[in-house]
Amino acid sequence: MQAACFPSVRFATSWTISRSASPRSGGIFDVARLEQRAAELAEKSAAPDLWNRQEAAQQLLRERSRIQATLDAWKRLSRGLGDGRVFLEVGAEGDEEGRAEAEAKALEVERFLGEMELQQMLGGEHDAGNAIVTVHPGAGGTEAQDWAEMLLRMYLRWAERRGFKTETVDLQPGEGGGIKNATFTVEGAYAYGYLQAEAGIHRLVRISPFDANARRHTSFASVFVYPEIEDEIEVEIRDEDLRVDTYRSSGAGGQHVNKTDSAVRLTHLPTGIVVACQNERSQHKNRAMAMKILRAKVYELEMDKQREKMAELTKGKKDISFGSQIRSYVLHPYRLVKDLRTGLEVGNTDAVLDGDIDRFIQAYLLKKIAA
Repeated sequence: MQAACFPSVRFATSWTISRSASPRSGGIFDVARLEQRAAELAEKSAAPDLWNRQEAAQQLLRERSRIQATLDAWKRLSRGLGDGRVFLEVGAEGDEEGRAEAEAKALEVERFLGEMELQQMLGGEHDAGNAIVTVHPGAGGTEAQDWAEMLLRMYLRWAERRGFKTETVDLQPGEGGGIKNATFTVEGAYAYGYLQAEAGIHRLVRISPFDANARRHTSFASVFVYPEIEDEIEVEIRDEDLRVDTYRSSGAGGQHVNKTDSAVRLTHLPTGIVVACQNERSQHKNRAMAMKILRAKVYELEMDKQREKMAELTKGKKDISFGSQIRSYVLHPYRLVKDLRTGLEVGNTDAVLDGDIDRFIQAYLLKKIAA
């Protein structure tokens, strides 16, 4: 069996994963350095006084978790390459089953390796961390609110597929259906790095299920993505700049109804940013989460101002704005999802709306990196 029969296999087995090379010098992981750092963090995490400084301890454990995830990925690639070589040798001896296994393993390794390469390129300050996402319907009443709820489900399904942890911290249901607003957190490696690709206006074209005459409607919803700001990053929010309102959280009635004003709404007076949290029964916990989200939004607002100043100096570069329409989802008269930034088109709209959006995210990030 000639190697030319296995183009994917040849690609996969041509990679060597260095234990010493820098990520920027041809190797995918600097494994030796990461293993050394992991050992240092393991020793520090075993210290009896670790939790005397909770913020520092949490930061240490987050770093340890990220490094371990990278080392686990390296081990997975190493195993995949080793298995692929074995199957390739078996296939070269005329074993058709071994040949098929070799091709399947090569494709698996190639996909995983491509994802790891993409993560290496996500070098932004907060790309490796968690994300805070908000979804708002545009004008159009129940139709737009239903579209916003569809987007919310799409992102929650995407996170579930990736094994990310999500928590809905604020959800305002619409009167006739859908949602008026939703805010949720996504916890996982590179959650913000990936989800930043989804920030913008999303457009839906379909036959409205709320129109008795079955007419075609166009709806819009906006998605905003913020990095979860670590506690050690200084974001000044003065008490006198805050208006704090408490109210009873919405939810199921009966014995489960919340009888206390546990929900919290924070208004940052200098910027007008409003944040609400109602998922916890404790007002203290809701306020803490609301403050975390507010800090992220204030931080991102300041970053936007800096980006706008930079854009003035580099007008030739394309501005990446949260306010631009980024993608169209057409369900009638044909079925197609098209990203207007990259030109990528996918005909399986059901799969996309069920969370299969990795192709759009990767295409956007690769284009952004190449720009």
